[in-house]
Amino acid sequence: MARLSSCIGYFFVFVILQSFRASAISSAQETASGALFIFGDSSVDVGNNNYITTIPENQADVKPYGQNGFFEGPTGRFSDGRVIVDFIADYANLPLISPFLQPSADHTHGANFASAGGGVLPETNQGLVIDLPTQLKNFEEVQKSLTEKLGEAQATELISEAVYFISIGSNDYLGGYLGNPKMQETYIPEVYVGMVIGCLPVLRAMNPKASESGCFEAGSSLALAHNNALKAILTSLEYILKGFKYCNSNFYNWLDDRIKNPSKYGFKDGVNACCGSGPYGGLLTCGGNKKVTEFQLCNNADEHVWWDSFHPTERIHEQFAKALWNGSPFSVGPYNLEDLFFNKEKLTIADIVDAPDGEHFQ
Repeated sequence: MARLSSCIGYFFVFVILQSFRASAISSAQETASGALFIFGDSSVDVGNNNYITTIPENQADVKPYGQNGFFEGPTGRFSDGRVIVDFIADYANLPLISPFLQPSADHTHGANFASAGGGVLPETNQGLVIDLPTQLKNFEEVQKSLTEKLGEAQATELISEAVYFISIGSNDYLGGYLGNPKMQETYIPEVYVGMVIGCLPVLRAMNPKASESGCFEAGSSLALAHNNALKAILTSLEYILKGFKYCNSNFYNWLDDRIKNPSKYGFKDGVNACCGSGPYGGLLTCGGNKKVTEFQLCNNADEHVWWDSFHPTERIHEQFAKALWNGSPFSVGPYNLEDLFFNKEKLTIADIVDAPDGEHFQ
């Protein structure tokens, strides 16, 4: 039976799935899937942009990025430490998944193709990033190299039984649409969403009239429209692709609750970025390698929801990874990541009804 396991993280609610076929033999064995392939933008980039020519805003290879001590120094991750896919790999008993462009990287456990600033559309930050179509071409290169290394049968099994994590779309909206008046004149929001988030500190800074509980309305509306369209597509793919499995989540509401009620989840600040400058820390100056070199850094990133103007702290990455890994059907569906990695079947109505209190997605 054909099977494609994919996880759509709704990371920053700017996520879209580009599906491709794979075939595999379904198994009930409690063994983790052998590979994780990651496509996306800065939410899951682990260093690919260290190897391309781009602008400082698309790179995180300077301090204080990576400051929390898990890594020896900055790695290219837009975080004070790890990002969501690092935790997922750990939960699946896999090593950290290397960036595709890292020299001599071993891809037998997967590869990370994500590129900060990248979008679904090639026009987004064109010439400065690795867009999704190019990421898919890079995946084909890995598929070919694995076939040469492992043989066709073993490589096909690895590719078809792998889990695919896709987190992309924010840059198409932030820069490609909200920051591009010509695109707004050409396409109404509904049409643009069809071609292809919103309470980031940078969006708050763009909306000075917003209260601490308010957001940039245009960004929020696009995020909700995008999410609704994505749900419909995923439902259709279940019928079109035999054996297609995926996990999906409402990250918009999940994050919104932590922004509005930070103390409920162990945070002290859900609004201001730990690293940056200007209102809410919404100016992307973290690292001092941009046009504005001065920036402020908080004393304890673990107390903040936001690390910089666009990206959350490692604690948010970890909390969301846990929610995706073993969240109840109320939080992640129709499968969670643990289901996909361990080849579990979809939960029944009885499982949903009997779910313990506290497992519901918040």
